[in-house]
Amino acid sequence: MSDPSLSLPLSSTPLTPGFMVVHGNRLEDLRKLAVEWMRLHPLGPLENETLLVQSNGIGQWLKLALAEDPKNGGAGIAAALDVMLPARFLWQAYRTVLTHIDQDGEAVPETSPFDKSRLIWRLLRLLPDLAEQEAFAPIAQFLETDRDQRKHYQLAERLADLFDQYQVYRADWLDAWAKGEDVLITARGETRPLDDHQRWQPELWRILRDDVAATQGNAGLNSSRAQVHQRFLKAAEQLEGQACPPGLPRRLMIFGISSLPSQTLEALAALSRCCQVVLCVHNPCQFYWADIIEHKDLLRASRYRQQRKHGMPEALDVLGTGDADEALHLHAQPLLAAWGKQGRDYLRLLDEHDDTGGYQTLFEQQALRIDMFEPFSEEHGCLLTQLQDDIRELRPVVETQQQWPTVPSADDSIVFHIAHGPQREVEILHDQLLAAFSADPALRPRDIIVMVPDIDRYAPHIDAVFGQLPSDDPRYIPYTLSDQASRHRLPLMIALEKLLRLPELRLSVSDVMDLLDVPALRQRFRLEERDLPVLERWMEGAGIRWGLNARQRQTLALPEGLEQNTWAFGLRRLLLGYSVGDGNAWQGIEPFDDIGGLEASLAGPLATLLEKLEATWEIFCQPTDAEHWVARLRELLETFFSPRMPRKA
Repeated sequence: MSDPSLSLPLSSTPLTPGFMVVHGNRLEDLRKLAVEWMRLHPLGPLENETLLVQSNGIGQWLKLALAEDPKNGGAGIAAALDVMLPARFLWQAYRTVLTHIDQDGEAVPETSPFDKSRLIWRLLRLLPDLAEQEAFAPIAQFLETDRDQRKHYQLAERLADLFDQYQVYRADWLDAWAKGEDVLITARGETRPLDDHQRWQPELWRILRDDVAATQGNAGLNSSRAQVHQRFLKAAEQLEGQACPPGLPRRLMIFGISSLPSQTLEALAALSRCCQVVLCVHNPCQFYWADIIEHKDLLRASRYRQQRKHGMPEALDVLGTGDADEALHLHAQPLLAAWGKQGRDYLRLLDEHDDTGGYQTLFEQQALRIDMFEPFSEEHGCLLTQLQDDIRELRPVVETQQQWPTVPSADDSIVFHIAHGPQREVEILHDQLLAAFSADPALRPRDIIVMVPDIDRYAPHIDAVFGQLPSDDPRYIPYTLSDQASRHRLPLMIALEKLLRLPELRLSVSDVMDLLDVPALRQRFRLEERDLPVLERWMEGAGIRWGLNARQRQTLALPEGLEQNTWAFGLRRLLLGYSVGDGNAWQGIEPFDDIGGLEASLAGPLATLLEKLEATWEIFCQPTDAEHWVARLRELLETFFSPRMPRKA
């Protein structure tokens, strides 16, 4: 018989369900509150904390705060955490709730046929036939002269992304299009007909729906994100007062997300009937600022979380001039008005679901606040502090000029650098970080996060600059890269993508050396990392530059017969040099004699690699169908990569 004292409870702390929103103007304060809330209300030992974040970098930053020593405000450990992106979590929540509530209804697939990754291939199949129809004349011109279907794929990718966004932000458009109405629906709910040159979009959506219905039936047709969302909202009404369905977390922490669509907020509010949903919202201003930019008539609300700033009129054109822009600069912070559109819309949507009366007392009982707008404690002479405080207080330009003294010319709190490319940008960043570490001994690398619009574009430049110094060098700065796709991060994936592009590659020396840098490929051809300098020396000495042979060069729109400096040309020189040493030319081939001794054994694996590359190039140049491409991919993996890890000495 088991000892009941050894059984661990699944939920040690009762949680009050609800939709709870915490505003703050400093992300550090919000992080501190999130950690404190999780520490004061711990989940059971077998429960995972679910965190929804905007990026993996923000998730890592939050984990570091959780792992901080309890004396410094942390929990001492960061474990049992499910850090997810909102879209992925919501689809899982849709499936869980609909399966629990509507067990006899249509099942929600693990991946929707209208998901972006699936739509790309469906569109790629449909586009060639659609381009011949008159309705799709606006896109037919783009698809002309597309021999390798690259343009078809690019267009399919863009259209899949477009329809994916429509499902989240413009579900009402898709509903109207599915009914045969070629209209757009405005923010006021008014409909207006589409222009003739845009009517192909609703027609394409109807064709996509018909195609899904033909291949997957009505279950697939009703599994678009917009339709599943409506089914979910209806089913979630039955969650009121119930325990969380199995598979749903009892608590959701949403942190560091600058904006969420209305559809996501509706889903979170529905889940709050049985879950505790805590949103930590980074809000730069303590006053109500949702109507300080254009289209203010759409933003009037009878209820809003923040108070209006004293002295600010209800309508910005009350001065009688009718010039709202002029009034804006008299009563509002212009940077917030110019750059705050997305944040404005997000806060306005939050007000539709936020009811502070239901949870404010709960926070106050723990000596915590739901409005954490703190003044900046740095010296007022700092330009950055002045700007942050102006935005926090919603100061217009005139009031700003009266509030602050002149900024010293040596102030460097806000600096703009002009660089000619990503490489130079990263070099400047590295220099600035070294200067910051020298000026502030308390500053640590983990205190710094650098955000870029496209991490895959900057990743090689970051590695080249930050990775050039050994770890024992005092100038070395530890760094990690987050949110990279596997194809840009894993060497084997990078090599696989390069091999798939063989028909269009020049196959230069650097291309082959990049392949040989992958351990799995070296293992397949029985090469070691220490062999690479020898092979590189041979390639240079044998005069190898690019191209498998003259025939491959000819496919790249070059004249026939250009054999010089190809891999075939260089390999013949290497093998002749091994055979005759320092001898005379034979049949127009000059031997490369710097090959001999134990190193000569490397010529065999190199020749085998080039033979496999040429055979693969021959195969890939021939068109085939999807089924045979699957066989080609499997053969490619088996030919070039070893499935076994090399033994450790």
